[in-house]
Amino acid sequence: MKNISKNNLKKILYKMLLIRETDLQISKKYSQNQIRCPTHLSIGQECVPSVIGTFTSKKDLCVSSHRSHAHYLGKGGSLKKFIAELYGKSTGCSKGRGGSMHLIDMNVGFAGSTAIVSNSIPVGVGLSLSSKILGKKQIIIIYLGDASVEEGVFFESLNFAVVKKMPVIFVCENNFYSVYSPFSVRQPPNREIYKMVKGCHIKTFKTNGNFTNSVVSSFLKAKNYVKKNEKPVFLEYQTYRWYEHCGPNLDDHLKYRDKNELLYWKKNDPIKILENFLIKKKWMKNNSIQSMKKSIIKKIDLAFKYAKQSPFPKKKDLYKYLYK
Repeated sequence: MKNISKNNLKKILYKMLLIRETDLQISKKYSQNQIRCPTHLSIGQECVPSVIGTFTSKKDLCVSSHRSHAHYLGKGGSLKKFIAELYGKSTGCSKGRGGSMHLIDMNVGFAGSTAIVSNSIPVGVGLSLSSKILGKKQIIIIYLGDASVEEGVFFESLNFAVVKKMPVIFVCENNFYSVYSPFSVRQPPNREIYKMVKGCHIKTFKTNGNFTNSVVSSFLKAKNYVKKNEKPVFLEYQTYRWYEHCGPNLDDHLKYRDKNELLYWKKNDPIKILENFLIKKKWMKNNSIQSMKKSIIKKIDLAFKYAKQSPFPKKKDLYKYLYK
């Protein structure tokens, strides 16, 4: 992390803590039965969206999938509107109509997330084509998971972006599982995603998505490549979700994941790695990190109060905000 400024590292840590603590609170409050939408928590996968959110501007757009909390908050989406959306309230970022998997905030360049695997990939490519035609000089970020590279629309979108030389960065967060299914039952032995994608004549990078320095280095290289060459890039970040695929709980009792595998990734907690680095460099003290965390938790508590006090959508507004 030698070439990353102290201020940027603090921003990244703040975003990671915000994502982690928000999802932990969602996990705790879900059993109250007031959040009625399915949730896909991002606990363990905070680093990549925090870095990308730090090194992109509001004019740069991104789209996401069902596991979108971290991407939304990392891009600077409104915490109050996000929590209100989970509660189905009219003050939510999608007016209470979308829930956890359908978030949007164009004020910060978060162009939407969708529940269907790979569904947002062609949307992102469409945004990129529009941006290029209009000469907006934007970069479009398309978040996807490892299961998305098994879908036909991924290859169609990738091919189109390569042929049309679009300013898009495909960001694959490879957490090794599609629900309960590991690679061994989904893809051929010894296949590496970034190598397979490279065969489509696109620049690719692969790195550990829990190490801030590696994520920053690869993302900035990708960003500079897109700007200089006006061509797309594919990034594969290996990371790991700690909680169940869908829901607020841990699912270790199902034993579909090796215990040592889970322990390895928890040991390599992206937040702890960055905190330890900042303390070692004497750029932050432990008490200042704890103060940061307390201020974030207070902010989250206020967002939950805001959500609970907000009104539900009115019946007369049922047909508002629909695409026609």
